[in-house]
Amino acid sequence: MRVIILGCGRVGSTMARMLEREGHEVTVIDWNQDSFRRLDTFRGKTLVGSGIDMDVLRKAGIEKADAFVAVTNGDNTNIMSVQIAKEIFKVSKALARIYDPVRASAYKQLGIETLCTTSIGAGLMTDFLLSREPRPVMEYCAIESELNV
Repeated sequence: MRVIILGCGRVGSTMARMLEREGHEVTVIDWNQDSFRRLDTFRGKTLVGSGIDMDVLRKAGIEKADAFVAVTNGDNTNIMSVQIAKEIFKVSKALARIYDPVRASAYKQLGIETLCTTSIGAGLMTDFLLSREPRPVMEYCAIESELNV
């Protein structure tokens, strides 16, 4: 699978190395060249630039990408880049990491695939504190709707 990851922080760099280890073709985009130091022995492609710049996305190979994942520290950038990947470049699998549960819920209702790590983390920690078995991760993503935030 050809995967483009936007954001080379802890999550993006870890995903890139995991996917590459499993034999996938991975390209990582980040606006900060220094972020690529987290990749260590990564042999995939790296590209400095903005994930909402269509020229940068083309250089990353988005026209042939099977998947696009946005894990920058900005919810707006993640959502916008996923919309570009899905709507303009027709990438079939596109996922945005979102911190804000309200935004995650709203975008999910619009058909944009999101994972709200705030809800996932809170749910896992609550289950741990209450000594109960953790739920499937996707159940935590629905927490924001359950709580009416």
